[in-house]
Amino acid sequence: MSVISTVKRELLTRHLRTWAEGALRRARRVTYVHGYADDDGGAAAEAAVRVLAELPDLARGRELSMVAVGRDMAEAGKRLAAVRAGFPVLPIGGGTGERLAVALTAAGASRVPLLGYLDASAASEPPTPATAGALTIGRPAEALLVLPPGTTFLPPGFPLVTSAELANGEVVVFATSSGKSLEAFKETLWAADPDRRVDDEALRRDLLARLEEEGAATVTALRTFVLTETVYRAADATRVLYALIDEGTVTRAPAHGRLGGDVTIGL
Repeated sequence: MSVISTVKRELLTRHLRTWAEGALRRARRVTYVHGYADDDGGAAAEAAVRVLAELPDLARGRELSMVAVGRDMAEAGKRLAAVRAGFPVLPIGGGTGERLAVALTAAGASRVPLLGYLDASAASEPPTPATAGALTIGRPAEALLVLPPGTTFLPPGFPLVTSAELANGEVVVFATSSGKSLEAFKETLWAADPDRRVDDEALRRDLLARLEEEGAATVTALRTFVLTETVYRAADATRVLYALIDEGTVTRAPAHGRLGGDVTIGL
């Protein structure tokens, strides 16, 4: 397995486990959908099934289901069927773009917690807005996409979206409606890619540019900016803000006390 494949597998399995544990505690039914499931012969989808199968205690008394969609699911479907999942795994052929929305409806994914994973890095183009938007049938819904190098794509219907490049140029996009989930994803991204390095100077420039362009902002707004518009984490934003305050580059109001979310930062 290549380094990039390993990073993507780690990112998927780590976030899937975190999402499933939270969703199964909060809801009676949850759905995970894995698009382009046949592009790697079903290897990533099999890894996802195994992660979910490790949660029998949480899944007891709940309805956990997985939908795997691809162009030709014959071989990938056999691979998934060989895993003793303990929950329904529905393989659907005919293409992710063509069949995803129908598959979600058939699986009863409407208005239940849903996570969608669409690794379109081997495709000639990203999913259409309609394909990615179909994931918003879930309540709440999250989307984790991997796109070809150089792709800019904003999944519709999600208020919080962030992206990051992998070492080979592939683009990871995460979309959610939960700030807490966004923070957790960023932590997972850095944990899954050990070669990624924090550049405080680059983050410093980003924060100062944001303050110069849009004026003073609360710590909460700046942390959200860092989470959505940069590769960095909320903790990185807090650390750099403290440094900027200590050196007098920015001001804070009130001038003293804990650097809480309602503190205003200005130039």
